[in-house]
Amino acid sequence: MKVKNLPLKEVSIQDLFNGNIQATYEVPIYQRNFAWEKDEITALIQDICDAWRKDSESVYYIGTLVSFHKGENVFEIIDGQQRLTTLTLIQDALNVPMQNRLTYRARRKATNTLNALSKEKTDIDEADRGIVAGFGFVKTAISEKLSEQELDGFKKYFQNKVHIIHYQVPRDIDLNRYFEIMNSRGEQLEKHEIVKAKLLAVLHNPADRSRFNRVWECCSDMSLYIQQKYPEARVFGESLDQFISKSFEELPADDVKQQASISIESLLASDTGWQEGKPVYDDEQLDAFQPIIDFSNFLLIVLKLTRIREEEGFVPTSFNLDDKELLDEFGKLSLDEAFVKRFGYNLLKAKFLLDNYMIHHSKEEDCLENNPWKLQRWQRDKRKKGYLKNLVPDEGTQIELQHLLSMFEVSFTARQRKNYLFYCLLYLFDLPSYAERIRYLKWYCWFVQGLADKYFRNVYLVSNRLNEINTPLPGSFDDVILQGSKVNKEDLAETGEKEFITIYGDGTEKSRGIPLFVFNYLDYKIWRRYAWKLRGGGAKKGSKQRKEYFDELGCSDFDLKVFDQFYFSRTRRSLEHYYPQANANGLDGAPDENQINCLGNFAMIGSEANSSGSNWSPKTKLDHYLDPSGKIKQVGVASIKFMIMMQRCKDNQESREPGQEWVFEDIKDHQERMLKMMLK
Repeated sequence: MKVKNLPLKEVSIQDLFNGNIQATYEVPIYQRNFAWEKDEITALIQDICDAWRKDSESVYYIGTLVSFHKGENVFEIIDGQQRLTTLTLIQDALNVPMQNRLTYRARRKATNTLNALSKEKTDIDEADRGIVAGFGFVKTAISEKLSEQELDGFKKYFQNKVHIIHYQVPRDIDLNRYFEIMNSRGEQLEKHEIVKAKLLAVLHNPADRSRFNRVWECCSDMSLYIQQKYPEARVFGESLDQFISKSFEELPADDVKQQASISIESLLASDTGWQEGKPVYDDEQLDAFQPIIDFSNFLLIVLKLTRIREEEGFVPTSFNLDDKELLDEFGKLSLDEAFVKRFGYNLLKAKFLLDNYMIHHSKEEDCLENNPWKLQRWQRDKRKKGYLKNLVPDEGTQIELQHLLSMFEVSFTARQRKNYLFYCLLYLFDLPSYAERIRYLKWYCWFVQGLADKYFRNVYLVSNRLNEINTPLPGSFDDVILQGSKVNKEDLAETGEKEFITIYGDGTEKSRGIPLFVFNYLDYKIWRRYAWKLRGGGAKKGSKQRKEYFDELGCSDFDLKVFDQFYFSRTRRSLEHYYPQANANGLDGAPDENQINCLGNFAMIGSEANSSGSNWSPKTKLDHYLDPSGKIKQVGVASIKFMIMMQRCKDNQESREPGQEWVFEDIKDHQERMLKMMLK
């Protein structure tokens, strides 16, 4: 096969419109008219402004431009004309002269309108209304987003640091087939497809390109176990449940046939000749799940993992896990074949670890009776039938690891904030051999425990690592967790109750905010104390251990079913004031606004329950949420802490006047008990 670089070129706006080569960008008759409205235009200008203000030296990518070179420096625009027209209007609004102009074939009105706008004429006979309106939106957005003093700096940034990927379709492509495929895609090239093409262009050996392409395509399906997409015994062992390959060169390469000319299918598949096939066996059921991360963000995690393990002097705090920065992070690299091979190998191994050692959410809905979080590895038996099996044979360790990983996942749902996932994969990369896996899985559980403790003590209880609303500052986690190329879960900070009250308050003044992780960590610690103290003989009602446990919680005994059914629901994202804000007035013994805004009166519960009962009194909430008839949806699965608060309120009914079931005395005592639980 003739190896050739893909026709991709990264260019600045200056290069595109005023480069060394004079060009005409022609919008063909089959393309629709300019149709971008105020929202699209304003969003583009806002994004560029944000990037400029954040770092005026960094490159900002705005997507792709696909063209076909017709000859005589005329480029027919196949995809991206809406963006290209908007870029032309922005330059006209900024009074930037353009050597290379945009024209519309057989649409004289549109071409004349663009030419007139460049000469600052707006009273155009037979003007294209869409383009004129777009020019107005551009000028309005620029005037609203930028001061006069900022215009020169923005203009310089726009011309030189705003880049687009110019994708020139080769001459021997069947354009009709190209349009058919691009229309079926319904969108431009994704950023990760551009990255893939850049990486493949570095590999010159067809077998290496085949290896890399197959790994990439199989890993990109984030909802299936990698062994089902890539069923190779030489990589995953005979049972497909371990990672035994030692290098990129050991990965299988498909036969790559010579091609007389490049086809559009092979272009979009990055010219490797590999085509994805069916599942391993025709009668095998695919075990799909809801992924916890998308492919672009996963690529960033693998890139960071590759660099921290192999690049001396790498500064992890400067690495951005936001997929908006995907092209920028890969653009910082000086790519060579050795790096691309290492990255491809790490991508496959990381996908195996992600699928088999990290938590997944099943496609079932959250409900009280069924924990939808799964921690299972995929393998096949001697009859070549695939099946799922709990990761850890020991049930106690399996459940605890499941709770820990889902606690992290529910706390950090935003895909650019999954530092915990990076730390776990970094640890798992050094997992010992399969023969010793069971013993080391307990170590894995202890690792995640230690990671949770370090998050709490070394970040959430250290004031200078938090912003004004108590959210961790950028780089806080890497600063305390990473030690060279390893994760340091030791060296816990000597922080405790005093630091917690200083940061989050105790009701003497209104809290600045308590992050979701703190609530999730607390519920985990309450559950873990239950598992440690009451599992086995201690769980019997009336036992000494059970009585001591509920005394610690500060309430009477309630059904242990709450603990057994508990899991970290993805719906638990609403902050509930148990004593409602609407009634906080400090009169007749009622708590005031400061007193209700502290940990002792807060719980994280499902948004559905919060929206329906946020203004109910403690007694009304008690009657609804503990309704024994089952007609009202229970909230116990969402928060053990909330169940403790309700049980204490129920206990107080017998000895207090109506309306006094939950007062500041209870709030304060409950907070003190919860702090002791967290700090044990």
